Amino acid sequence: MVETMSIWELVLNASVVVKIVMAILMLASVISWVMIFQRFFFLGGAKRALRRFEDRFWSGVDLGQLFRDVSENPQSSSGAEEIFRSGIKEYTRLTAQKNFDPEAVMEGVERSMRVALSREEEKLDTHLPFLATVGSTSPYIGLFGTVWGIMNSFRGLANMHQATLSSVAPGISEALVATAIGLFAAIPAVIAYNRFSARSSTLANNYETFAEEFSSILHRRVHAPK
Repeated sequence: MVETMSIWELVLNASVVVKIVMAILMLASVISWVMIFQRFFFLGGAKRALRRFEDRFWSGVDLGQLFRDVSENPQSSSGAEEIFRSGIKEYTRLTAQKNFDPEAVMEGVERSMRVALSREEEKLDTHLPFLATVGSTSPYIGLFGTVWGIMNSFRGLANMHQATLSSVAPGISEALVATAIGLFAAIPAVIAYNRFSARSSTLANNYETFAEEFSSILHRRVHAPK
């Protein structure tokens, strides 16, 4: 009667190269899940912070008072707040000069907000390249471990006078575990990347829309009759 081996026994009995491949894939999987949870909470918080700030911004509150409020109690996850703070700070600095040029003021304000927008987009895309890399390379890394394990199993047949399926089955099974671990690491990473990439793009578009609307408000203000 052939004795079956558990998955854990297959891993322990694997060759050194296959074990290294499995360790790399498991490490990549653990790091991916840490990043997945981090991105999940960060993007969720950023979305809620955007809604709260836009509600305050469009409530008719004085922009100067709003700037003081967000400066005293900043929210690190609020991208719109950072864009607003950069824009109003540059607007205040430029309009404080005597005989300022309205067009020069708006150019400075828009440039400042573009820099802030770029920084917020970088925050939104944090860890996404790693998830994309894990999702695209893990199956191939696992396949390498599988090919290596199967190759060793067939090389062992050369030393046997009578080859049977039971003699090569354990080696092939432990090699296939590497492919399974590669898929285990890749599938969640691909799903998370696609999901978070879409949410990041949506938030970035909302930030850009807010920057354009805020720029229009400042444009009307700086060109208002004195």
